[in-house]
Amino acid sequence: MRHALIAPFLLALLLPPGAHSQPSAPPATAAAACPAVLQHTQLRLQDEKPVNLCSHAGKVVLVVNTASFCGFTGQYKSLEALHAQYASRGLVVLGFPSNDFGQQEPGSAKEIADFCENTFGVKFPMFAKSHVAPNVGRSVNPLFVALAQRTGAAPKWNFHKYLVSRQGDVVISHASAVDPKDPNFLKDLEKLLKAK
Repeated sequence: MRHALIAPFLLALLLPPGAHSQPSAPPATAAAACPAVLQHTQLRLQDEKPVNLCSHAGKVVLVVNTASFCGFTGQYKSLEALHAQYASRGLVVLGFPSNDFGQQEPGSAKEIADFCENTFGVKFPMFAKSHVAPNVGRSVNPLFVALAQRTGAAPKWNFHKYLVSRQGDVVISHASAVDPKDPNFLKDLEKLLKAK
């Protein structure tokens, strides 16, 4: 009996920082539950606390690189509307500010967060500013590297969109000019939401 109590404690000591043991689920099941494309930890925009994207496993995930001073910035309104309308059906929108294109996201994390909340009422998760497009000499957000590899399409401007299926086996890319209200975008979204 005593050994049964000590074993979880020892296991916790052996795990890397931030890792958590889930003794009730076999490791293979836990790993299979989170698609490889979501196996990344990102920092929240508001407080830079780490968020494991596996917390969104089993949902349809919409990943968007954003900017506050872009001709497409008005899409924040459509993205927040999608978030509100489809969250109950399993959609999560994830925003990733980036200053990669036209220097259109120059602000601090606080300035970006305030702008999103006060101008567009953004409530979907937003993450720390990062690089999303390949360029010599800079580190690109690994999530965007994975998404570009899966689709063959890296962002060419702000508000590029990736729809990721619940199992992570389907990733659909939509260019910046495609508004989230566009019928073709909504058709792809509906297809992924209906798939179980």
